[in-house]
Amino acid sequence: MNWIQCLSKAIHYIEEHLTDNINIDEISSQAYTSSSHFQLIFHVVMGMTIGEYIRNRRLSLAAQDLLQQNSKIIDIAMRYQYDTQESFSKAFTRFHGVPPSKVQRGKIKLFHPLSINITIQGGFEMSRKLIDEFYWSDIEGQKGEKLTDAEKYKRIVSWAAKARGQNPGVFDALTEWVLDDSQWSDEKLAENEQILMQGVFARFKEQNAQLRAYLSELELSGVVNAAVFKALDRFDDELSGISHDERLRETVARVFADFSAMRERGVREQIAGNKTGPAGVNYVDIFGYINYLKDCDAGVQWALFMPDMAARQQKGFRVDSFEYKKMSAMRFIGREDADLDNMEVRNKLFRTLDAMDEYKSDFDYDILFMHHYGLCVDVGPWHGFWGRFMKADTPVPEGFLYFDFVPHNDGKAGPPFFSQFAYVTFSGDMDAMHKREGYDSDAMYDVTRNIMLGQGVNIPYPDKYWTAEVFLDGCDKYSTAYMFSAEL
Repeated sequence: MNWIQCLSKAIHYIEEHLTDNINIDEISSQAYTSSSHFQLIFHVVMGMTIGEYIRNRRLSLAAQDLLQQNSKIIDIAMRYQYDTQESFSKAFTRFHGVPPSKVQRGKIKLFHPLSINITIQGGFEMSRKLIDEFYWSDIEGQKGEKLTDAEKYKRIVSWAAKARGQNPGVFDALTEWVLDDSQWSDEKLAENEQILMQGVFARFKEQNAQLRAYLSELELSGVVNAAVFKALDRFDDELSGISHDERLRETVARVFADFSAMRERGVREQIAGNKTGPAGVNYVDIFGYINYLKDCDAGVQWALFMPDMAARQQKGFRVDSFEYKKMSAMRFIGREDADLDNMEVRNKLFRTLDAMDEYKSDFDYDILFMHHYGLCVDVGPWHGFWGRFMKADTPVPEGFLYFDFVPHNDGKAGPPFFSQFAYVTFSGDMDAMHKREGYDSDAMYDVTRNIMLGQGVNIPYPDKYWTAEVFLDGCDKYSTAYMFSAEL
């Protein structure tokens, strides 16, 4: 039996059992193939998942049933395999744009059975390019393989690394599409709702659910980084319309309740945000909902592959200790001048600070403090200041600069900075520890940051972002510790 016959037979089986509780194994058995292979072929050929097809067909038929006399919403919900009337009403409203209680003839969407001839016919005529370009996981395809738990987890980690390389560009393309006024005429609204709400958001929720279930099975073997579950929780909240950003919360909730709000340019701007680039570092005027989804997707991937990456990056040196610190208010006092490259000038600076013994803080080391004044790295230049952390409100000597650190966020970009940070000490080959080639900044910077990302700790970039090299043995020796701003 060729693949056209297999898919046609499977579609016929689905149509015959739309009111039954069918599963993917039953459907794929009609095509005489494994469920993972069948799902892949179905998605490639039909441009949608099996779940999407069944949902669209059931909701299309449900609307026609509701137009019949004496029809009851609860009966139809049960007929089409919805657990509750509430879940049916939500799905129905998203699909048709009106709740089941207000359905009217001529104002429902009809999704016809797909058929295969030379081309695919039926269903919505929508572009699925954006959906298909995301690097979706293939967990179902792994379930039949005989692998150890460690091997299974390694496969998931490999997927995460590849997704991190591909997905950021797709999110930026999604932002461009939402901001393209020509794509948001009234006649395209229903199709766009399917693309965004069902094709992207629902697909990510489905993937997250599969990831959560699969990783939970592996958790007992000790191979899973527990931070991934926290990242999945945050992603699922956002995908459900529960935005963690107060500035977006109202707009996101409005769109999830009534997609027609997307007709408004201002609403779409807040949903889209601005393109943030493959590394997520470019300056943006509006950080929108899709930007948050992009970060959430990255958070899941980082939790999966960053622990291994941080371990691999420790070549010739190692992490001796890693901890997070929440300090009380303090003040950094120092200078930023080219002449500080001269060791004699630098030592003179620290002798001045040595004389201020009564103002010493609990973190009394020579420091090279670095930041961009709350701007993105491609907007604000790097600034490096030699100095020390002193007690809050320490008087500032003539010719010195200062930056205050406080325990809480004031909501503004730049100083005062957070007095919360990761603190890491290193040992080993000093040249390897400070190597720059192959790293974003240098080895200590990358390893510290990547451990934080793997643990799901928020780096307050760019508004309150800062880092510091710590010279435990004085500024005339190598730095062997690192501080990295965190929001704990």
